[in-house]
Amino acid sequence: MRYPSLTDFLDKGKAALRPGPAGILLMEDLSETNSTIRHHLRLGLRNLIVLGPTALEISPELEDDIHFVTHDTTARKATSKSVNALIPMLDGRWVYYGYNAEYLFYPFCEARSVGEMTTFASEERRDTILTYVIDLYADELAQHPDGVSLGGAHLDRSGYYADARSDGDKVLDRQLNMHGGLRWRFEEHIATDRRRIDRVGLFRAQKGVTLRDDHTFDDPEYNTYSCPWHHNLTAAICSFRAAKSLKSNPGSADAIDTFKWHNSTKFAWHSRQLLDLGLMEPGQWF
Repeated sequence: MRYPSLTDFLDKGKAALRPGPAGILLMEDLSETNSTIRHHLRLGLRNLIVLGPTALEISPELEDDIHFVTHDTTARKATSKSVNALIPMLDGRWVYYGYNAEYLFYPFCEARSVGEMTTFASEERRDTILTYVIDLYADELAQHPDGVSLGGAHLDRSGYYADARSDGDKVLDRQLNMHGGLRWRFEEHIATDRRRIDRVGLFRAQKGVTLRDDHTFDDPEYNTYSCPWHHNLTAAICSFRAAKSLKSNPGSADAIDTFKWHNSTKFAWHSRQLLDLGLMEPGQWF
């Protein structure tokens, strides 16, 4: 189903939603849009809300499985404004949000659905699942000058670190700022407020809870990596977004002739690799 605007979808779209988790995909350009949609449909996101420009072409076999909303996803604060507008409609549902050329992975995702994972998280009295944005990048920029290559995708196998998040002099409970990947290695080209790789990418929508521009919520508990009594599962968003930005920005494009370094490794497109590298964890979910 297609909707000419977000306002139109908010007015008419609720009746078309199926039971289960929802996904919000913000298509910032035309790179890997259909592969992004296919990946998240395979994970069991039965209510996939795709926001993007009119020029975006959806493969015919995907049309009936998504809600396509014409929307300017490149406008200032587009992410927070779009997600916050949809939260009341999705009240009570688990929601994933991400961008094109980004792919959600979680422990055992090859055999278990998003719904199974969020049900487990709910049983642990969690309203969020923390996600880490793991930068993907093409191995050969001469062949893939936009930094995107599904077949030649690589990631950093090390170089990730965390520091305690604070509000003034107060250290915030169970909150961390995570760093690593391209945003760390090429930090001179990345604005300071865009260098973190943590994102509250999976959350239970509740009226009154607001997503902020830095990918955190105004409810402090939503931003925690685990509950107080034990570790919870985390997930990963494997993303070409930083690579695309670095290769499209005139200030960095000519300065970077390769993203590969001695800690690069080929991405296996499997959750086992991410678990082995410590880039997400299953917590108590076995």
